[in-house]
Amino acid sequence: MAHVLVVGGGVGGLATALLAARHGHTAELFERDTRSPGTALDRDFFGWRRPAVPQANQPHVLLGAARNLLREELPDVHAEMLRLGARERHELDWFEVRPPARPGDEDLVMLQARRIVLESALATALRAEPGVVVRYGEPVSGLTAVEGASGVRVTGVTTGAGMYEGDLVVDAGGRRGGSERWLAAAGCRPGVVERHRTGLAYFCRWYRLPEGMDEGPRRPWTVTGGSFAGCAVFPADNGLFAVTLFVHTGDPTRSALRDPAVFDAAARSFPPGAAWLGLGAEPLSGVLATAGLDNRWSALVDERGPVVSGFVPIGDAVTHTNPTLGQGTSLTLWAARRVARTAHRDPGSVRFAAEYHVWAVRTLKPWFDFQVVADGAIGERFATRAGRTGPAREVAALFECALEDPEVMRARARVRHLADPPERAYADPEIRARVSRWLAARPDHAPNTAGPSRAEWEKLTTG
Repeated sequence: MAHVLVVGGGVGGLATALLAARHGHTAELFERDTRSPGTALDRDFFGWRRPAVPQANQPHVLLGAARNLLREELPDVHAEMLRLGARERHELDWFEVRPPARPGDEDLVMLQARRIVLESALATALRAEPGVVVRYGEPVSGLTAVEGASGVRVTGVTTGAGMYEGDLVVDAGGRRGGSERWLAAAGCRPGVVERHRTGLAYFCRWYRLPEGMDEGPRRPWTVTGGSFAGCAVFPADNGLFAVTLFVHTGDPTRSALRDPAVFDAAARSFPPGAAWLGLGAEPLSGVLATAGLDNRWSALVDERGPVVSGFVPIGDAVTHTNPTLGQGTSLTLWAARRVARTAHRDPGSVRFAAEYHVWAVRTLKPWFDFQVVADGAIGERFATRAGRTGPAREVAALFECALEDPEVMRARARVRHLADPPERAYADPEIRARVSRWLAARPDHAPNTAGPSRAEWEKLTTG
C-alpha cells in the first residue's frame, strides 16, 4: 500500500485520489480553491469563479473511453452522473434505425454532461471514501526531495501549513500548475516539452431547451463552413446545451463574436446552430471566449532517463490537447487509473518513473499526435482559406460518407471514442472501398460547404 499525494482537485485529481483509495492505497489531495463541487449544478457552473480552471465552463463530453472506465472502475460515479441529469447517446443513433449491433458497439456511447456534473459525482464519492483526506484552500507551494546516486527523488509536498510526506506525488495541477518551477527548485533537470500552436479561437454560449422538451434534434453535429469557421453543438445535462463557434485567431471578424446578438446570428448560419436555436432555447450565459490554446506534451524523461522519481504528471500536466476532439477527460482518467493500479510497485523508484513514461508514450502519445494532425489541418485551412483538394478532400469525404454509411460511421466512431487508432480503423480495406465509391459517385463534391459563404459571414459579423 502506498500513500499518494495528489496536487490539484480538478477532474484528474479527484479521480486519482478516488481510484487510489479504491485500489487499497491512502491519498491526500491538495486544492487551492476553498470549496468543493456541490450538487447545485447551475450555481456552481455559472457562478463559481475558477481562474485556475479556465475551461471549466466550456463544453465537455465524455467519450466512450471515459464512460467505459467509469462503469468498470467507478460505477457509483457513473450512476451519480446519470442521477444528476447526464444523458447517454450512442453514436450509431445518428441513423433513424440503429444498424444491427456488432461486438464493440458498446464502446461507442458518450456521456453528455457539463464538466461540473462529473466533478460533483467524483467529489460525492470521495467524501465517503475511507483513507482519503482532502485539503481545500491549501495549495501546494513546493516539493520536498532528496538527491542520491540515481538522481532527485520527490518525497512530499509543502504548503503554507507545513510539509507532507508521501510515497508518490501526482501532479494533477493542469497546464497552469507550478510543477516546472518546483522541480527546478528541487534540482531536477528540465523535462522535454513538445508544443504545437493550434491557431484556433473558440466562442461558446449556453442555452436551455424550452420547458417540457427533454431532447433536441436527433443529430447534433459539427461542421466547418468553407475554410474559415466552424460550428458545433454540445448537448449536456438537464436540457442544457452549448453552441460553439470557432475561427482562426487571426480572423478579423473574431472580436465581433463576443456580442451575443452577433454570436446568435452567426450560429444560426450553420445547420447545427439553426436546428438547435430554432427550438426557442433560452440563453443562460453571455459569450464565453477562449484562445491561445496549444497541444502540449510534457515528458519528465530526457536522453539520460527520468529527470525525477517519486513524481508523475497526469491530465493536462502531461498532455494538454485542444478540445476539438474531446479527448482530454478520457486521457486524464486513463492516467489516473494507471497510477492507482501501479502505486504499490515501489513508486519512489527510477524504475517506476521510467515505466510510467513508457506507458504514457505508448498509451497517450498516439492520441496527442492524432490531435496535432487534426488541428493542424483545420488551422491551416482556416489560415489560408484553402484545403478542398488532395488528402484534405479525402478525409472530409470519409467524415461525410459516415453520415450516410453505417459501416463508415462505425469506423469513424471507434476512432472518436478512442477504441481504435485511426491507422487501424481507416485503413480497413472495406472502409476505404466504401469511401472511394461514395466519392466516385460525387465527382463535383466539395467538402466543408455547409454554412455561410465568406461574404455572408462578414455581413453577419460586421453588420
